[in-house]
Amino acid sequence: MGYKRKQYFGLGLTVLFMVLLMGIILIMMQSIRDNMLEIVQDRYHKVNEATEIRQQIYLEDRNMLNLISSSEENNTKFVESSAEQISLLNTRITELESILNTNKSKVLLREISNAYENFSQMESRMITLYNDNRTKQELQAVYDEGISNRRDLLSKIDEFKNYQESLMGDALDEANATYKQLVIALISVVSVALILIVTVMLWVIRSTTRNINSIVHVIKDVDFTNLESVPRIELETKDEIGDIARAFNTMAASLENYTVKEKQFVAEISEQNWVQSNSAEIIKLYSRHVSVTSLAEQFLKKIVTAIDANLGAFYVQDDTGKEPVFKKVAAYADSDAGRQTFTAGEGIIGQTVRDKKIVVLPNIPEDFRFISTGLGEVRPKSVLIAPILVKDEVVAVLEIASVKEFTASDQKLVENVLETLGIGIMNILGRMEVERLLLESQAQTEELQTQSEELQAQSEELQTQTEELRMINEQLEERTNDAELKTEELQTVKEELEEQAKQLKLSSKYKSEFLANMSHELRTPLNSILLLSEMLADDLDSELSSEQKEFAKVINSSGNDLLNLINDILDLSKVEAGKLEISFEEVYLSEFVDRLKRNFTQIAKSKSLDFEIDFHEDVPPIIYTDEQRLQQVMKNLLSNAFKFTKEGSVKISVNKAEMNEVKQLPLSNYADIWVKMSVTDTGIGIPADKHAMIFEAFQQVDGATMRKYGGTGLGLSISKEFSQLLGGTCLVESKEGEGSTFTIFIPNLPGGIPLIGIDSIAEDQAASAIGSDEAEPENVAAVNEESNTEHSPSTVLQGKTVIVADDDHRNIFALKNALNKEGMNVITAENGAECLEKMDELEHFDIVLMDIMMPVMDGYETIRKIRGMEQNNDIPIIALTAKAMKGDRDKCIEAGASDYISKPLKLDQLLSAMRVWLS
Repeated sequence: MGYKRKQYFGLGLTVLFMVLLMGIILIMMQSIRDNMLEIVQDRYHKVNEATEIRQQIYLEDRNMLNLISSSEENNTKFVESSAEQISLLNTRITELESILNTNKSKVLLREISNAYENFSQMESRMITLYNDNRTKQELQAVYDEGISNRRDLLSKIDEFKNYQESLMGDALDEANATYKQLVIALISVVSVALILIVTVMLWVIRSTTRNINSIVHVIKDVDFTNLESVPRIELETKDEIGDIARAFNTMAASLENYTVKEKQFVAEISEQNWVQSNSAEIIKLYSRHVSVTSLAEQFLKKIVTAIDANLGAFYVQDDTGKEPVFKKVAAYADSDAGRQTFTAGEGIIGQTVRDKKIVVLPNIPEDFRFISTGLGEVRPKSVLIAPILVKDEVVAVLEIASVKEFTASDQKLVENVLETLGIGIMNILGRMEVERLLLESQAQTEELQTQSEELQAQSEELQTQTEELRMINEQLEERTNDAELKTEELQTVKEELEEQAKQLKLSSKYKSEFLANMSHELRTPLNSILLLSEMLADDLDSELSSEQKEFAKVINSSGNDLLNLINDILDLSKVEAGKLEISFEEVYLSEFVDRLKRNFTQIAKSKSLDFEIDFHEDVPPIIYTDEQRLQQVMKNLLSNAFKFTKEGSVKISVNKAEMNEVKQLPLSNYADIWVKMSVTDTGIGIPADKHAMIFEAFQQVDGATMRKYGGTGLGLSISKEFSQLLGGTCLVESKEGEGSTFTIFIPNLPGGIPLIGIDSIAEDQAASAIGSDEAEPENVAAVNEESNTEHSPSTVLQGKTVIVADDDHRNIFALKNALNKEGMNVITAENGAECLEKMDELEHFDIVLMDIMMPVMDGYETIRKIRGMEQNNDIPIIALTAKAMKGDRDKCIEAGASDYISKPLKLDQLLSAMRVWLS
């Protein structure tokens, strides 16, 4: 009989006895399972239900005693829920009766049900008496009448519980008996099975041991530490063991082949691991240093040690002169001998800079420097020179010499660490440049403070100009009266237009375009005013007198004030037209308040005022509202507080509003959470009869306030309108000479503003996006600091060619003068078509400044055509526009613009963007 048949025979016998054994186990386990289910699911459940019923009766009995002995709040809860508890307990008794399966259990449960019915009647009588405010003696009498019934009820429950527990014991005994039978049967069957299986297996083992032993002897002779030579099994049987022998011989041949390949693979992996581990250790150095010299010294020490070299030098590019020079900044095992500087193309190391490739010199020239030791000098056998690149530009060079030949692993390690070393060097140089600029900025800030004091002395001269402005305002009031008469006429026209929905929608579109075009027309001349005045004030090389420069600064400041006024008027126009878009999103209040603190802390310091933040613990961390509009409201209130406060303090308080404070507001029933934000100052205060007037557009307390403190009177009007748009309101509490407190109430509206009995107005995206509406409340000193900051022409911009496409000659004149001072070559074009012609004529240009609103061909079409030319795909294009509609930025980027800046331009912002794109 073959080995396979022997195995099948033994397996069949084993399976037969296993099936027999499994059948016996399943039958007896089923019996035990039935008994356990009866105990756990039936008896235990009934015992547990009986216990729960008894606990409920105890609870009701204790509550009835409380009715007699005290008048606690719990009595009221018990009286209100007693009927429900009685009904619930009756239901449980009914459910328990439905699952009983013995007559005695059913009889006991009926007795319990009858007794509880009497008990519940007594409970109902006591509750009725309690509700009628009867005396405790009457309640005690009713309670005493039911004592015997209660005892009988509890006794019946205990008897029912004990009976069910006795049934559980019987089922458990039966399960134990079944278990003992199962154990006896298992022992008997397993004993017989073991005897037969052992007999068969001994027969099989003896018949196969001889051949297996011959295989084992060969396997024992295998030297597992050296599998390059494995012995073979000489066995020619044709059964399965013979197949094993032939398979072993095949495996031995494979192992010998695999061992050879494994040794090669291990050697390669070890080399890679060595390179990777040393690379990671060296790269960690890049972020630990703040100077190039210290980084170079540590890097040389690490790399020379890692590749067992003996001499090293590190050179960094210095481009401060006319021609870039590489200077030695660090060395390893080196003195002052050798080159201290070199230029590109000078010697082998200079040629390496030009070729931008690593050079290894295995044959060292005769005049090469020796490696010094304490005992003498040794000539190196190999030199490695490696350029360090950043964006294909060489910024440093590494040179290493060794008394041994550099291996491929050494060269691979050097290549790996140099891939990111250049970035590390540039980061350190960038940080050093930032620190230098910071020190210069601090020095300039001190100088600007001195200039600010001089400006204060000149403020008296502006009083005369203020009086002239007052006269102009009186003329404006007369024109306003004329406008009111025209407004009445327009009201009649408006009533007719409301009857025609389509015409109203079209009119709204025209109004939106008008506001957008008005923004463009106003901002375009402002752009020239601001740029030219800023250039005149900052130009150190001009022949202007100091007084003329001060005039330029005043013009620039007035232009900024006019820009803020335009933004405020556009805001009010959109609010009144109902076209201002409100976007509700998550607002983290703690971060929101921190930003306000950072924005106004410097103003408080400059005016020597205390600035406090009171953020209460009950304020929710997040509310849903329009963060941009809320921020504009708070900035307007804080700007006014600091403007009208000479001494004392300004304080922000953030609280959770009480519902009685907001119950009169329209959305009081639609928001569960309201936030109360207050701005309190110790300033000049507001008379009581002026509280309502100050929230009107172009209104302040009186003419003297406007002349003394300035301003347009639009901030509070905008704050009031925006607070109402957010679903809340803005209130004022103030006394003249005692300071003011402005408070806004803002609701938490995750779903936005609900419709309260009015039809929703279709959104007009164009009207809601006019201009860059939000003016930052920066003080005059901060503005003057920015405008007076001296700057030298950037090396990035010098010599670059820029094409300026704009149809406004004033803007072209201002930009051309500003960019010429930066050392740039400026080419101008009055429209998109002319811009394309200039580009075809020029052999090279570096950047394009593209106005959007131009005749013949606008900026969008021009940008698309430029990007359609393959040679111009990488040319930076900065879009400039005074229209500043919402979505214009996305439209410019989609057309192919690299960046987007709205007019009026800030020269520093424009130059900064150009430096970024040209770098």
